[in-house]
Amino acid sequence: MPVLKTRWKRLAVVGALPLALAVPMPASAAPADLGVADRVTAYDDTYYEPALGKTGEELKVALNDIISTNDQLTYDDVWEALKVTDQDPANPDNVILLYSGRSQGKDTNGGGADQWNREHTWAKSHGDFGTAVGPGTDVHHLRPTDVSVNSERGNKDFDMGGSPVDEAEGNFTDEDSFEPRDEVKGDVARMIMYMAVRYEGEDGAPDLELNDNVDNGSAPLMGRQSVLLEWNAQDPPDEFEQNRNQVIYDQFQHNRNPFVDHPEWAAEIWN
Repeated sequence: MPVLKTRWKRLAVVGALPLALAVPMPASAAPADLGVADRVTAYDDTYYEPALGKTGEELKVALNDIISTNDQLTYDDVWEALKVTDQDPANPDNVILLYSGRSQGKDTNGGGADQWNREHTWAKSHGDFGTAVGPGTDVHHLRPTDVSVNSERGNKDFDMGGSPVDEAEGNFTDEDSFEPRDEVKGDVARMIMYMAVRYEGEDGAPDLELNDNVDNGSAPLMGRQSVLLEWNAQDPPDEFEQNRNQVIYDQFQHNRNPFVDHPEWAAEIWN
């Protein structure tokens, strides 16, 4: 069994979010006992109907069938998509950067210092898919991120612990893992889980899977599974994350991240 790092922090409450993210939290986004009762969403009778009542591998297969019928973007398309999906609700001229939480001008994207670029939350070297249409351009896991913070994260797996990250307060990193700030721990977990269900080795894409390791290198694996499950339970979807899921569904890929709608399904699949 791998030895988990032991530095744990009490999760921040919603009221401690940066101003740009301090939006009203709907009842459906309130913390819930994820292992007991399924959440009811507006899509259960239609979109998710084939998955209802299933568990384990059967649920994973059903969700893959549902979410794999999406439209696909090019890597250039992603720039414009992120300006919509990650728009600051307090300032429509800005986007919210994932790890730092900073609100920054939409048109400051690029590769220079203090600009923002396209972070592959599932590191694109884990499965070696690069920026290919499909996993390399799927906006369910691509997020705007400060260029230097993106570089600091690199292709590391996710886990607890490390030293503070410059320019991104509340984030920590060491030689083999990255810990995001408390306010987006669940977001990161659900993006990684989406990728592990969406990409199952079909149509030339790699078969992406979770494991309980770090330092996975170029293997199509991402960890640490046990920590991601903890983050999913401790940091439920907030209004920003739910809105992002809806915008991707309505305007871009026309598929949903099922773990944003039903966080409890994570434990049903990876228990």
